[in-house]
Amino acid sequence: MPLLGKLIKKSIDVASDLLEEDKNPIEAQTEVLKNLLETAKNTDFGSRYQFSEILKSEDLSKSFRVSIPCFDYDRMFGEWWHKTVEGIPDVTWPGSPEYFALSSGTTGSASKRIPVTKEMIEAIRSTGIKQVMSLSDYDLPDEFFQKGILMLGSSTQLEERNGHLEGEISGISASNIPFWFKGYYKPGEEISKIQDWDERVQRIAEQAPNWDIGALSGIPSWIELMLKKVIEFNNLKNIHEIWPSLSVFTTGGVPFEPHKESFEKLLDHPLLYLDTYLASEGFIALQVSPNEDMSMQLAYDIGIYFEFIPFQPEYFDENGAPLEEAPALSLAQVEEGNEYAMLISTVSGAWRYSIGDTIKFTNKEKAEIKITGRTKFFMNVVGSQLSVNKMTDATQKLKEEFDMAISEFTMAAVKYDGEFYHQWVIGTGNNSNLNEEALADTLDKALQSANKNYGVARSKALKGVKVKLITSEVFYDWAEQTKKKGGQIKIPQMMKESGMKAFLDFLESNAS
Repeated sequence: MPLLGKLIKKSIDVASDLLEEDKNPIEAQTEVLKNLLETAKNTDFGSRYQFSEILKSEDLSKSFRVSIPCFDYDRMFGEWWHKTVEGIPDVTWPGSPEYFALSSGTTGSASKRIPVTKEMIEAIRSTGIKQVMSLSDYDLPDEFFQKGILMLGSSTQLEERNGHLEGEISGISASNIPFWFKGYYKPGEEISKIQDWDERVQRIAEQAPNWDIGALSGIPSWIELMLKKVIEFNNLKNIHEIWPSLSVFTTGGVPFEPHKESFEKLLDHPLLYLDTYLASEGFIALQVSPNEDMSMQLAYDIGIYFEFIPFQPEYFDENGAPLEEAPALSLAQVEEGNEYAMLISTVSGAWRYSIGDTIKFTNKEKAEIKITGRTKFFMNVVGSQLSVNKMTDATQKLKEEFDMAISEFTMAAVKYDGEFYHQWVIGTGNNSNLNEEALADTLDKALQSANKNYGVARSKALKGVKVKLITSEVFYDWAEQTKKKGGQIKIPQMMKESGMKAFLDFLESNAS
């Protein structure tokens, strides 16, 4: 085995052993909350909500919860962060942030500006290092630890605006990688700055023979498209012909399982798959140990305090924002298996902020979670109370019954001749012999069986289900059309009626 790889692996093993003394997550969260309040007590926000008084409380989490309202992005920006963007210091966090993350969101949605402080940069870096340290728990060869890591995020060419820099969080993070990591980081500084996603991928394909890649990191759909380009440009059978050491894929942002079948067709052999949860608001969770369902551990001791709202329709408005009366639980109060929406308070000055994602706990003791969906991706136009989680379960029925691969899907409630239907568009690679009406019937029955409210809606205002099959690549063409391709962009799994009609118009105009 190469000496360098052996030394690096040994260093990681030692560092991992030092980190092995895992803190108690509940105790760590109390300490994080205390530090957040202490640091921000003299900001405008801290003064308004009397952080100094909250810090005197014997029950810190309860006092914090009852003293401060919940915020979604619109409320946080409208009341507080717009001042930060204008350059006013000490608004919700001491000083002024050097960066603002432009949230990529989903295709067709407008970007948001979220402060990224130097403390958050350090928190993201520390969480990333923790995941690198976790590799000592996996059976990886010594030489893996001296291979390159190809990170396909957004451009690191940040835009200057009013004295600060703006870009997607993956671009901000990559522009702040530690010096010791730059020798491993691919595609390197020059290519990473290219704004156009297709041009950047073309340059990666051209340079691929010069690199020895051991790990990939990025959103599955865009990584898959990049690998296809590398294979096509270099006339390969699979990606391992050019990168034989490729062993690890660190995914994130969306569930990997729907992409796994098509992804593995590009490989000579499967990889080790690790999940991460990097949002514009911070590095939320990471996979730190081998497990079959890719559960992730909350970053409970590095700059983020978590609260959890039971994900029930009566606690959220039509936009997925939590209502004032919604109960919020601490980490000590949650239960495994239940679905929750998350509130976070962070070292970037987000306070009781609804991040918009829903999760369930797979292991409360270790603070391990799985992402289940989005709060705003909750279809209730006709009382069906349908979540992305239920939709994903229904698509699994299609896969089993029709032996089909589904990598992308989206749905909306659309009126046809005065009647509401759930219009589905499903991306698959093998649609030639599939009957759209049969698929619609199977979806409908699966959802009625799994969701009582959906069944009631089907007997009243919801007339039926319609399915349109397309190839998965058409979803990515749509993303390009809406200038939302690559980086951290995700395909929305629920749309408003206007968005679906625009998508259907796009499909019709581009039909061959």
